[in-house]
Amino acid sequence: MTVFLLLLALAIGTYCVAVIEHWASTGRLQAAGPIHSTLRLLGQESLLPRKPDQLFFETAPVLFLIGALLSLAVIPLAPELIATDLATGALFFNAALTYVLVALIMAGWGPDGAYGMIGGWRYLGQLIAYAMLVVMPITAVAMRAESLSTVAIVTSQQDLWNIAYQPLGFVLFAFAGMAMAFIPPFDLPVATGDLAGGVEAEYTGVRRIIFRLGRMVLILSVASAISVFYLGGWLGPWLPGWVWSAVKILTIAALMLAGGRLLPRIREATLLAWCWKLGIPLALANIFLVGIIVLVVPL
Repeated sequence: MTVFLLLLALAIGTYCVAVIEHWASTGRLQAAGPIHSTLRLLGQESLLPRKPDQLFFETAPVLFLIGALLSLAVIPLAPELIATDLATGALFFNAALTYVLVALIMAGWGPDGAYGMIGGWRYLGQLIAYAMLVVMPITAVAMRAESLSTVAIVTSQQDLWNIAYQPLGFVLFAFAGMAMAFIPPFDLPVATGDLAGGVEAEYTGVRRIIFRLGRMVLILSVASAISVFYLGGWLGPWLPGWVWSAVKILTIAALMLAGGRLLPRIREATLLAWCWKLGIPLALANIFLVGIIVLVVPL
């Protein structure tokens, strides 16, 4: 029964994220938009580049989707509604999403096209920039919970959510999460303005559907992680826990997708400089402050 509920939540959540993404990019809220897009792509011929690396080209979209799905395995929607409560769940989340990088580099290399290859290496540049800004805020969150279990992290926020306990970590992790899911203004790997789709430019038909599905699941995963690490997950008054999880996750996804488009796009070199020169010192300061609070004023 738990597996069925999780699969149902995954399907509904992914569909809702697709609707939100369409609204954020076009300004039109169309509940049937993802269905129309899927049918259009199904009717499209699956074209092959002239000289592809067949293994990389075919495997990349599937690996992308698998990596995003694996990261959701440790995200709890309610106390008993989780695929697997690992003792190191918070680190597993970050480790699973490493496969997204592998998939995007494969997607850029496989078609043997300039735009895709540039998009793949751009994502690698983003990873070098934001990687520490994912791990270090998670470290501070785990310090308060005294555990890396995502369930324990949620229960540790019973009296005070981490967004109030460590707001600096929340801001850093939120921006890093947007870069991880290449949401504007960090959409350099798929920038339509200068790369005509980047890593997904050469994919059509069913392959494009799998790629886009992986992207929606990735956004859902990042929004879920923010909810669990900083907004108390399923915690909330009156309503069932899974309802609070759904409300928080979809609200975060909407804010990321809509708010990110209001910010100017920056070059990957600039992102790298900001993250290493400003982001990492701030993340270290966040760990230091949280450590002091944990020792002096335990909450």
